[in-house]
Amino acid sequence: MSALIRKAVFPAAGLGTRFLPATKSQPKEMLTLVDKPIIQYGVEEAVASGLTDVIIVTSRGKSVIEDHFDISADLEAHLAAKGKHALLEEVKKVSSLITVSSVRQGEPLGLGHAVLMARGLVGDEPFAVVLGDDIFDAKPPALKQMVDVFEKVQSPVIAVERVPQNDVSSYGILAVEPAPEVGPGVHRILDMVEKPPRDQAPSNLAIIGRYLLTPDIFPALEATKSDKSGEIQLTNGMKRLLQDRPFYALEVDGVRHDAGNKVGFLKATAYFALKRPDVSEAFTEYLKSLGFSRSL
Repeated sequence: MSALIRKAVFPAAGLGTRFLPATKSQPKEMLTLVDKPIIQYGVEEAVASGLTDVIIVTSRGKSVIEDHFDISADLEAHLAAKGKHALLEEVKKVSSLITVSSVRQGEPLGLGHAVLMARGLVGDEPFAVVLGDDIFDAKPPALKQMVDVFEKVQSPVIAVERVPQNDVSSYGILAVEPAPEVGPGVHRILDMVEKPPRDQAPSNLAIIGRYLLTPDIFPALEATKSDKSGEIQLTNGMKRLLQDRPFYALEVDGVRHDAGNKVGFLKATAYFALKRPDVSEAFTEYLKSLGFSRSL
């Protein structure tokens, strides 16, 4: 019987130092692109991909993330009394998107450690890992494209993107062989290298922020040693598991934004603003007044 992907783990315990001082008092995941927090884009993608449960790996001071996806009775009553029905429906939609639970990561010990923290809530079933900094505009949604591949291979699937050779040392990079029998843009993974020097990278296929993993990743992560920074890297845990089972990579068909740095965040804000009918016209006129064209 084929296993189904129902749960998505959202690692959200980081300090968000790239966005200080804003992240001194609010989680990076709650910074807004137009009018939605970064993390909501990923949650909506999970919902649109057929997933039913979200597990947020948080840390001290981040309860506001869970609050965002909870019912806000006072706010809903206020909007109803004021007759602001469109806003009321938008607020209700947020709290009804998906079942949300959370677990604490006491120390920032790496992405692999964050995934390990979710083990008790994931259980013995395959699951997704969603890095909220990576925001996709894709049809079908990025996770749905990956789920379709997983349903064929019943093995871990990692989202990848071709990056400029100058950037390979900022990513986990894969050595692969084509797997056209599975589908277009699918590769079987031969090896994984975390942030290789440019002249030693096996390809320019970079791991990006979506993973579909099987529960045997947990013992593999437990057996993975911390790196020199004291962190357990998810890539190293997957590389260990690769010795025992096949892994696949999918080049996602869509546009990816890296909102984890200031320039990427600004680009994503402009991109999604220009796609919004309620603000695109006025925003376009503003950009024109600054000397930019609509094509930007």
